[in-house]
Amino acid sequence: MLELAGLVILGILAQWVAWKTKTPAILPLILIGLFVGPFSTLISHDGTKWLEPIWNGEEGVFPGESLFYFVSLAIAVILFEGGLTLRRGEVGNIGPVIVKLISVGVVVTFFGAGLAAHFIYGFSWQISFLFSSLIIVTGPTVIAPILRNIPLKTHVSSILKWEGILIDPIGALIAVLMYEFIRVEGGQDFTITALTEFGKIILFGFTFGFTFAHILALLIKRNVIPHYLLNVFTLATVLGVFVLADTFAHESGLLAVVVMGMVMGNKNLPNIKELLYFKESLSVLLISILFILLAANIEISDLLLIYNWKAAMLFGAVVFIVRPIGVILSSLGSNLKANEIAFISWVGPRGIVAAGIASLFGLKLAREGVPGAEYITPLVFMVVLLSVLLNATTARIFAKLVGVFVKDAEGILIIGASSVSRLIGKYLQDNNRHVVLMDNNGDNVMKAKDLGLDAIAGSVYEDDLFNNVELNDVGYLMAMTGNSDINKTAINKFTNQYGEKGSFRLISSDEMNDPETNPSEGLFSHTDDYIKLTEVARSYPTIHEVVLNSRAHYEGLLEISKTDPDIIPLFVKTDTGELRIIPSHSSEVEINSGYQLVYLGKKIKKEEEEQEENYEETVEKFESEN
Repeated sequence: MLELAGLVILGILAQWVAWKTKTPAILPLILIGLFVGPFSTLISHDGTKWLEPIWNGEEGVFPGESLFYFVSLAIAVILFEGGLTLRRGEVGNIGPVIVKLISVGVVVTFFGAGLAAHFIYGFSWQISFLFSSLIIVTGPTVIAPILRNIPLKTHVSSILKWEGILIDPIGALIAVLMYEFIRVEGGQDFTITALTEFGKIILFGFTFGFTFAHILALLIKRNVIPHYLLNVFTLATVLGVFVLADTFAHESGLLAVVVMGMVMGNKNLPNIKELLYFKESLSVLLISILFILLAANIEISDLLLIYNWKAAMLFGAVVFIVRPIGVILSSLGSNLKANEIAFISWVGPRGIVAAGIASLFGLKLAREGVPGAEYITPLVFMVVLLSVLLNATTARIFAKLVGVFVKDAEGILIIGASSVSRLIGKYLQDNNRHVVLMDNNGDNVMKAKDLGLDAIAGSVYEDDLFNNVELNDVGYLMAMTGNSDINKTAINKFTNQYGEKGSFRLISSDEMNDPETNPSEGLFSHTDDYIKLTEVARSYPTIHEVVLNSRAHYEGLLEISKTDPDIIPLFVKTDTGELRIIPSHSSEVEINSGYQLVYLGKKIKKEEEEQEENYEETVEKFESEN
């Protein structure tokens, strides 16, 4: 009981340490596992591990075959959750570089790392290519914590993020097929039996995954499953599909759950987001337990196997030769610059799926006496641990060195993707500002994406917004929803992260009606709230620019906007094209001749504009006459 409780406690503690230190969770998890496992034998009084997850035997946390079963089921849930995050529409928008990274890059890694393992360690071709198939994947769980703390050019972050998400199931599938090839003939040459087994894995994996995904989706849509049972019912279905597919074709269960997750993730299910959050929380718990267990299960003798120059050479070949070649070939014909290619080549940490499946397959093949299989688990863990450590400690420095580090965070996060937010966001993007819109309304998000805008579905009350690498270059925050509480929450919660150069929100109706109330973070003016903005945008969905001759001209135009409800000032555009947000304290804006006033609504008449060019003289004359 103490060991089971300790697993959960240490796992969550490692997750917290990772969040606090802004590093991938897999790093502290593996280090804790090694400490309470093989390293503890060096300091325990009787030379035993503090945590002993027995694989063969009747003692330990998971006696007998139970560790094998737990690892299999845990990886099934993790891969299903990864499949849920894949969206068919997003693949088409991420560019040819991503497609090549998950095709050409995968082929280069598979053959390049396989050749390196064969010639450096002298493994059989089967074991060499099993090793290479296991280190294909990077994974979002290791990429995202590294990227979200480095303000990078948006397209560089997006490429690395989507490579990590899409390559997980691809790498898992290749590893499963390679393992089955070895298992069928005990490491012998390819035979018709192995080919048959490949076909069975693909057939039953895709069939069961596709079929049960549609059945479960249909049950959810027709409200056959009560809301309070939705998450656990889905979990039970995933585990059932995994076991059922595995019964018909050994090792097809992993492919089945990946396919099931991908199909469900691309269906318009009413509770898909809630389901994803549950699976995400469950994956965090399983990952926390799993990797402490797997690291603790390694023996000192396993570590001694790779305590030599061959392991260092293999790691160097994978990280410094194979990865760059794959990225360079995948970047041919793209618009990526040399420094961007260099950074993408540098950042390629191996992740959860690699370590998990390596332990699963390595242990099973070692038990079956396959020569060289005992090297698989420690070698893959070595690549995972060192690659994560290398990238977590050097990515920021390397980004500055090669020039992909964004020094000035000029991006703008707009909370709310309503019609007026989309109109303003489109104008900003057309004027070379990176804009990201966030809304919990899926229809608004899709409409924004249709306009070519970056948009994410989410709520200001969720914490996972901080994990979004598309926001790395954001320095301005504009809260523009129709709910004043949401706008205020956004300012309070995200100012430090995304509003370091300016945080603004629309004033509420109460604040607009009270002349004494003009919040310091007010946006545009203290006489324009969400309702007024929406009405003006509906009647006049156009943003205009007018050249300013002086500050007096600017203030005169502001006076026009106060008397004409169909004109709302938004930004001041400098003579160099820089856009500056107009706060409700509009007098604080710097104005020079040649700047432009950007406003929403009907076009200001030429005679009004000319009349207000000499606004100061008009005021002085009026005051002297009265």
